[in-house]
Amino acid sequence: MNNASNDKDARHAERMQRKKAVVDEKIAAAQIERGVLLVNTGNGKGKSSAAFGLVARALGHGMKVGVVQFIKGRSDTGEEAFFRRQPDVAWHVMGDGFTWDTQDRSRDVATAEAAWAQARALLQDPAIGLVVLDELNIALKYRYLEVTQVVADLLARPSHQHVVVTGRAAAPELIEAADTVTEMALVKHAFANGVKAMPGVEF
Repeated sequence: MNNASNDKDARHAERMQRKKAVVDEKIAAAQIERGVLLVNTGNGKGKSSAAFGLVARALGHGMKVGVVQFIKGRSDTGEEAFFRRQPDVAWHVMGDGFTWDTQDRSRDVATAEAAWAQARALLQDPAIGLVVLDELNIALKYRYLEVTQVVADLLARPSHQHVVVTGRAAAPELIEAADTVTEMALVKHAFANGVKAMPGVEF
């Protein structure tokens, strides 16, 4: 091994030692244990998929999970077919379909309110460790629900309960209340090139 390689290895080791010290300090400083509110938003693909990944993770830790799907009305998704077979998952498809399909605001408001009633029941149940509120952001964007009440209900949940909210255009009030916010950025999407929604990837 030549001197250049030795120097490169030594610099790398030194950088990693500094990085480890910084990470270890942050880990030591994070001592709070409580439920967190996560928001997955943005125009990119993967918001709901990431939330359902957390469902699998929560089940792996022995938690009970509740899922409420706003807006979405289809019941043939792969995630629903899989997670409905899990005894610790309560899965509720509460939407009537995409807003451009329903074209009926009063019906959409009534559907969203019924879905929120179901969500509130989960948020008040201390036995539920994780609640997924899929596409809630869309219901808030179109003002089918009152954001102030939604945020109040989220903040009033049991202290150990985790919640994930998905959908584009998250409300500023929800972002402010959240502990972790991830924005999915759109770089490319197969649909733009004429590829139809494929089972196992899109649903």
